[in-house]
Amino acid sequence: MITVTEQAGLKIKEMLENEEDQNVYVRLGVKGGGCSGLSYGLGFDPEKNENDTELEFQNIKFLIDIESAPILKGVVIDFKESLLGGGFTIENPNAIASCGCGSSFRTASNAGTPEEC
Repeated sequence: MITVTEQAGLKIKEMLENEEDQNVYVRLGVKGGGCSGLSYGLGFDPEKNENDTELEFQNIKFLIDIESAPILKGVVIDFKESLLGGGFTIENPNAIASCGCGSSFRTASNAGTPEEC
């Protein structure tokens, strides 16, 4: 369903070390909003909901909600360093357009409600 690069996995593990509860999940989801209609959510969550799919990559437990799963099919999560810092990137084969600032996207089947950048 999704791919987590080695670099992204190492960064997530590093971030988990700073969490009080290291048994949390990494929640990956999609929500409406942003210039192009949809935006990603990536963060820690201590609870698994009944409609979540649990996946494991590099000994890290991920949760994806049932609504986000089709939109996230085939995504690649990476972490890239640059002179200005670093950040997670998400490559989504389902995205048909993204906004100029790179924080939101649109798919053919689920465009959400676009907002101004």
